Amino acid sequence: MSTSEVRADGSEETGTWQPSGDRDHHRRPGELTPWELVRWAWRQLTSMRTALVLLLLLALGAIPGSVIPQRGVDALKTQNWQAAHPHLTPIYDRLGLFGVYHSPWFAAIYLLLMVSLVGCIVPRLFVYWRGYRADPPAAPRNLTRLPDHAAYTTDEEPETVLRRAAGSLSRRHRVSTGDGWVAAERGQLREAGNLLFHLSVLVVLVGFGIGSLFGYKGGVILVVGNGFSNSLTQYDDFDPGGLFRASQMEPFCFTVHDFKVQWLDSGPRQGMARGFQAPLTYRESCQGDPSTWSKQKAYDLKVNHPLTIGGTQIFLIGHGYAPVITVRDAEGHELYDGPTVFLPESSNFESFGVVKAPGLTPGQDIGLEGLFYPTYALINGDPVNVMGDDKNPTLSMLAYVGDLGLDSGVPQSVYEMDKAGMTQLKKPDGKMFRVDLQPGQTIQLPDGAGSVTFHGVKHWTRLQISRTPDVWLTLLGVILALVGLLGSLFIRPRRVWVRARRQEGTTLVELAALDRSGGGDLTVVLSSVVDSLQSDRRTTEETSR
Repeated sequence: MSTSEVRADGSEETGTWQPSGDRDHHRRPGELTPWELVRWAWRQLTSMRTALVLLLLLALGAIPGSVIPQRGVDALKTQNWQAAHPHLTPIYDRLGLFGVYHSPWFAAIYLLLMVSLVGCIVPRLFVYWRGYRADPPAAPRNLTRLPDHAAYTTDEEPETVLRRAAGSLSRRHRVSTGDGWVAAERGQLREAGNLLFHLSVLVVLVGFGIGSLFGYKGGVILVVGNGFSNSLTQYDDFDPGGLFRASQMEPFCFTVHDFKVQWLDSGPRQGMARGFQAPLTYRESCQGDPSTWSKQKAYDLKVNHPLTIGGTQIFLIGHGYAPVITVRDAEGHELYDGPTVFLPESSNFESFGVVKAPGLTPGQDIGLEGLFYPTYALINGDPVNVMGDDKNPTLSMLAYVGDLGLDSGVPQSVYEMDKAGMTQLKKPDGKMFRVDLQPGQTIQLPDGAGSVTFHGVKHWTRLQISRTPDVWLTLLGVILALVGLLGSLFIRPRRVWVRARRQEGTTLVELAALDRSGGGDLTVVLSSVVDSLQSDRRTTEETSR
């Protein structure tokens, strides 16, 4: 649209009118609109390079989950690690390293990887499908320019040679024909293998996500002879998924009857354990009237041989000792009695434990804190533990009297003792008093505070109970990944062309082959095609005679 404008000197200037919006939206070179920026970001996210980087980040992010104790796997081990590393604990806790698989940064990598894989694989599926249905490409004009080619002459007609070539190549190739040429192609499943491998990674991620959302993982320490019922109140630590419901828990129960350890008594590995076994009995249903419970079954629980009940698995992941201790007050009233779980502090099962005996009157609680030696010995006057087997079990603990703070309403760990309101007992000469006992012995506490009896030792087992719904989906993804990887490694995509034309009274047959994966020996392929064509010719001639 033309316009005129009067200048100050009275002359007119004509021009073309443009909307003001166009003038306001002139961009500098290289500047992107918001929509173009979104498209660029999407292309970057869905590229194969980004998917590989995210997969690498996911693998690197899982390393802390394997090295650092996780609350959802073993809360007890996590507490011990935190107690041993007080300076690193706040930093690791802020970074979410004690719960890697539930941390926001791990979830972000996980979700970005899934989006990247979907955006990368789906378009390639359509491209592959179109390419799979398309005919092999026509033969190049000059086959002798290809690196791998061959030629020979014959007195047959070109149509006869091409018809024989199409029949021979169609046995193992997809074939298309044209004016004076035959094209054959094979190995298209190689790309299918690549796509299947990448699709399987997505299947594994989906299976892992379903298990994490709807499943749970918990731990419990059971002293030999004690039982367990699958309810939330029975767990020492419990890590549910985001969409977990307690109603999904299977109503089984079991009792651990014994714990067997095979100790090496000789050789360079003397004192080390070789095998672990926890015989137990279980019922698949323990709800309602006991007369309606399912039949009891027996199982020997071993390391890497979990017990599977429905969709729940029970793993044996640890063990230790629980000394049987009785604590009485000055009047002989029993304040505490039973096995006490001591936690191993070293590979030879030297263990630390706490006994909390609430008194009958306020301020008269008795607390014990110290070590258990499975095989006690004195070397150069120092107490040491020789091996993990309980050959010479010994208790060595400090004694305290006062207020344990059990009535304060503040939750306390059964493996730690709050000594703020406690007074350590000492000998009459002011030296530190220790409760040193072996099975069957009793010791009187100073100042008539009471007595402690060590009856014997029981084993305890650390069990992990986990349910992962649709675990078959993850297994399917792994199998598909293996199949896809094998296909992409061993299937070689190749193309073969045959061109025949009359030249100076004879028929010139030209052949060429192309290995699309590179590195293939195509000389053998061409020789086999030539031999096949000439063999078919001889067979035809003999048949005609």
